[in-house]
Amino acid sequence: MLEDLGEADAAAAAYEAALALDPRHPYASYNLGKALLLRGEPARAEALLRAALDAKPGFAEAMVVLASLLDARGDAAGALQSLQAAVAQRPGYALALRNLGMQLCRLQRWAEAAGALEQAVAAEPGNADAHYWLGNARVRLHQPREAEAAYRAALERRPEFAEAWCNLGNVLADRGLRDEAGQCLERALRIRPQYADALLGMGNLYAATGRLEVAADCYRRALALDPALADAEVNLGNVLKDQGLWREALQHYDAALALSPEAVEARWARAMCHIPAMREAQDDLAALRAGFAAELEHLERWFEGERVDQGWKAVGVAQPFWLAYQEADNRELLRRYGRLCAQLMASWQARQAPPPGPRRAARPVRVGIVSQFFRDHSVWNAIIKGWFRHLDRDGFELQAFCLDPYEDAETRYALARAARFERGHAGLRQWAAAIREARPDVLIYPEIGMDPMSVKLASMRLAPLQAVSWGHPETSGLPTIDAYLSAADLEPPEAQAHYTERLIALPNLGCCVQPGAVEAAAPGLSREPGVPLLVCPGTPFKYAPEHDGVLAEIAHRLGGRCRLVFFEYRTRALSAALRARLAAGFARRGLDFERCAVFLPWQSRAAFLGLLRSADVFLDTLGFSGFNTAQQAVECGLPIVTREGRFLRGRLASGILKRIGLPALVAADAAQYVDLAVRLAQDPDYRQDITRQIEAGRPALFEDTAPVRALEGFLAQGV
Repeated sequence: MLEDLGEADAAAAAYEAALALDPRHPYASYNLGKALLLRGEPARAEALLRAALDAKPGFAEAMVVLASLLDARGDAAGALQSLQAAVAQRPGYALALRNLGMQLCRLQRWAEAAGALEQAVAAEPGNADAHYWLGNARVRLHQPREAEAAYRAALERRPEFAEAWCNLGNVLADRGLRDEAGQCLERALRIRPQYADALLGMGNLYAATGRLEVAADCYRRALALDPALADAEVNLGNVLKDQGLWREALQHYDAALALSPEAVEARWARAMCHIPAMREAQDDLAALRAGFAAELEHLERWFEGERVDQGWKAVGVAQPFWLAYQEADNRELLRRYGRLCAQLMASWQARQAPPPGPRRAARPVRVGIVSQFFRDHSVWNAIIKGWFRHLDRDGFELQAFCLDPYEDAETRYALARAARFERGHAGLRQWAAAIREARPDVLIYPEIGMDPMSVKLASMRLAPLQAVSWGHPETSGLPTIDAYLSAADLEPPEAQAHYTERLIALPNLGCCVQPGAVEAAAPGLSREPGVPLLVCPGTPFKYAPEHDGVLAEIAHRLGGRCRLVFFEYRTRALSAALRARLAAGFARRGLDFERCAVFLPWQSRAAFLGLLRSADVFLDTLGFSGFNTAQQAVECGLPIVTREGRFLRGRLASGILKRIGLPALVAADAAQYVDLAVRLAQDPDYRQDITRQIEAGRPALFEDTAPVRALEGFLAQGV
């Protein structure tokens, strides 16, 4: 009674008096022990609780309080044992079940935790904490929809539950429901403005939508509130790396590792960071590549022993994506990288997902395609859509594993053509199970390297035959990938030496592409009479510093009277870095970059086509060419200047030009590239003649089913 009235001291005195009369009174010992624990006297509290249990061995309530005391003291095993004993004594005891589930969560025994918490919410449905912790366990078990339901149940019972709003927002963000996720995270911050975890979640949301500067600010604010938040250090490193600030990013990875030395994601991201998105003019390419090789060697050693079992978490979270933008042979570096990815994922697969059986002899051949780009995207338009349109449906059964929940008209087209269509964000275990259940004979990755899940899946053996195509035009390096689907017109004679996979050079351009269907809009750029307009369509990281002099030389040869048109990338820091680097290079030639060039906002497709139709010359990027943009230039009749590179990634536009009968626009070297660009800019008659040749040859680009027929032969026979 006194305790209920808030008279804690008086209640404790009464319990002391009761124990003076009966030293073995279990309830007096229990209640006094609980009171002393709240007053900060854990030693005597523990003695009293153990006395209560000696007097009454099945005293479940005392076991629960004792567990709290032991956990606070750091004895997690003792706390767990006490809670398990309480549940054994009273199987439906909601408080014991909830605390047991929470303790199992702290010990990362997620499946057992979920089982205990399911029982807790069944015993006491109104307990918000039990639902919340059940959501946490479901997240760790990669069950996002079940986790969402648990968090919503917690919020029904406690609407101002900031932690539940935060974690619900994170789950929705992982499922691609970004608007609703943002609302949840904002609600958490309204309830608790100084909530570091919610700021971390907001940063992740901004990073996923390309707002890297805002994301970085969120991470910094989170770290100001909680300097020990290692995930914020890692994620801040990630967004700085993606802005080209790789040296600053390294400092944050190091800070994360100082907080959590066994953080595999931080260790992995730190290694991948040594390949920068943008290089400065003074950067030594050979030194950067040697540094990356040394980091790979360090990773190989670090993951020896027991750490290999945790390595799957790191695979794909950061990738050597920018390596492809260096015009050098990356085969051996990527072989080492791919071997490590496969080793770490093999460890996971051995525990979680058995490898596939032998290939079926039956027909139709089941062809699984794993991608996030079953939507209007360059990978879909150039590569995947032709397969869905033209593969023989009697001989081949298409299975789509869509890693992105975003949907548009192209997604619905793929859905209508696929025999099986799995979509949406899910955990690794769920994706591996879905692919295993579908039993594909062949598994194709249109690209590997543009999202984490595709790298994790591709690093395992999930089908008897596995192939990759050129959505990211570089060898995967993965020993689990058997074949690389490329194109005869895009590869040099010695191309097999560039791949760890067996090269399959499909006929012509290797793909079946439709003509564009978007009408051009009026260009958003006024023309100055007599000043040639040269479109530079590449993203900032396609412009290597060793080629900056080519653009400056073109402008110099044109007497500074030209307009080079670049485009602001969504990562504005990269565009700013490119702009500054080019301006310095132009200044060395005595040119004012701002008078010779302009950076336009990123254009809609219609506006971009309108600009192409009004321009004079299309300047393809050197070393890493453009395919979709070059194809659009051809559709608009715009002359292209390119140089044939050493590797597939540098030969995309040259392949298109040769295919339409215009090898004259393919320069042999940088000097000839400049000559062609200047002639096209200054000679309107030559330009018109080239446009007529483009229009005459253009039909050869489209609706070419020869690559699809050759692909069918490969799919039927295998490597």
